[in-house]
Amino acid sequence: MNLQEKISRAKAKLLVDHPYFGTLASRLELTKNENIPTFLSDGMRLEYNDDYLASLKISELEFALSNGVMHTVLSHQNRKSSRQSWLWQLSTDYAINSMLLQNGLEMPHGVNYDARFEGLYAEEIYEILRSEIKNEEFSDDERDETGFNENDKRHNPKHNSKNSDEKKDENAPKIEVENVVDEESFSYMNEKLIQDELSRGNLPLGLERFFDLRPTCRVDWREELSHAIDRFHKDDYRVLPPSKKLLYLGTYLPSLTSNRLKLIIAIDSSGSVDEALLAVFMSEVNSIMLSISNYEIDIIVADAAVQSHDTFYEGDELFCTLKGGGGTDFRPVFEYIEQNLYDTSLLLYFTDLDGDFPAKEPLFDVVWVSPKDKEVPFGRVIEIS
Repeated sequence: MNLQEKISRAKAKLLVDHPYFGTLASRLELTKNENIPTFLSDGMRLEYNDDYLASLKISELEFALSNGVMHTVLSHQNRKSSRQSWLWQLSTDYAINSMLLQNGLEMPHGVNYDARFEGLYAEEIYEILRSEIKNEEFSDDERDETGFNENDKRHNPKHNSKNSDEKKDENAPKIEVENVVDEESFSYMNEKLIQDELSRGNLPLGLERFFDLRPTCRVDWREELSHAIDRFHKDDYRVLPPSKKLLYLGTYLPSLTSNRLKLIIAIDSSGSVDEALLAVFMSEVNSIMLSISNYEIDIIVADAAVQSHDTFYEGDELFCTLKGGGGTDFRPVFEYIEQNLYDTSLLLYFTDLDGDFPAKEPLFDVVWVSPKDKEVPFGRVIEIS
């Protein structure tokens, strides 16, 4: 069995053994890095040494994958602040690995673990470790290149690649965004998973230390959005034609019919919608496509003009480029629908609501999905935060 097959098997087993960690791990990007001895997570990627992962058992690979996703959902990179990168990475590893052990995952050799840090936050662990360093030249200032800091930074591949990563970010397009799961999307996915696991009584041990486990408005708005779609997607039974399953016995039963859901989704790609919010919009559209069957979904991307129109059917993979960056005008989308999509019954418009509305209400239902509640001339608003 090669390493990729081994990783795939570990992901599949993790989904069964620990659904919370497994679901998140299925979206984790893995990158080979021969400059590190074991593995580390930089937020959205799990970087690994090829030979090290190959030496692990499947159960130990489950631990490594779970470690990677927890660095992401706990937003450790955003919480680093001015702390030393190498010491912060060590502190977060201690916090995560003690929690994974508590949930029965098998810890591989070479990972960071100390029983005295069980139940502590990464920030607390960092302060303990810092106080134990007997090097008078230690400083929290990342610009300090002396003594202990310089030695560890030289061996930290993430630090060495920092400048090149920043250059990539500067050259990346600001508005053109493909269907990529980022940290914001991971956060939304994590909140939904937590509520699902809470309802089943399967929440991982120790997770309550890291998250507010009370029901949040984000879960509520997803349910509200689901109810809005369900009104237009009905399965029903009818006598003619009957079900064919028992006809050979002379038994007539009603057959199940499912009407195809025809749904229009508009994505606001104007300059007032940043890339993080665009990623959230696309994540929710993808969730809609995964949660319903027998659909025809038209996705319109627009700022002050319609930029693109794509049609997706059941089984299609969501992939589109969000072009725009101009002002916000909702009128072109409604005009485009009236001219080209005559049988529209429901429009979901993902937007920040900062734009010009049509003068008259359309003949179809409109649901505005937005990060803020704002008065609209027609339709209703579902607030996502």
